[in-house]
Amino acid sequence: MSISNVITQLRTTDLDATIDFYVSKLGLTLDFKFEDFYAGIKAGDQVFHLKLVDDKDPSIEFVSAGDHFHLYLTTEDVETLAKQCEKMGVVFLKEITETPWGTKEFSVADDQGHVSVIGQMQD
Repeated sequence: MSISNVITQLRTTDLDATIDFYVSKLGLTLDFKFEDFYAGIKAGDQVFHLKLVDDKDPSIEFVSAGDHFHLYLTTEDVETLAKQCEKMGVVFLKEITETPWGTKEFSVADDQGHVSVIGQMQD
């Protein structure tokens, strides 16, 4: 037996607004929506899930305070994607920076506060 994929789940108190952020603002694709409480967002060949809950995700505060992230998304052109995000009104938590480990990346938060880092490997 082998594992073929890993799927993470983010919790949201407003499923439609969170779907809108990832689709309209970041340019990802809605993979599926199940009734009014569950959805999948497609990023390249990968999917992550969104689940409607009553209370704000308690990990949001922890992740923000510790300079962590919920999602790390990769792209082949981080500068173009950052410009597109800015054009769509996305507020950056961190502007594009080059890291000591060889990436160029920026970070954003969705409507709930989940942090996504978007990065590109440097040649």
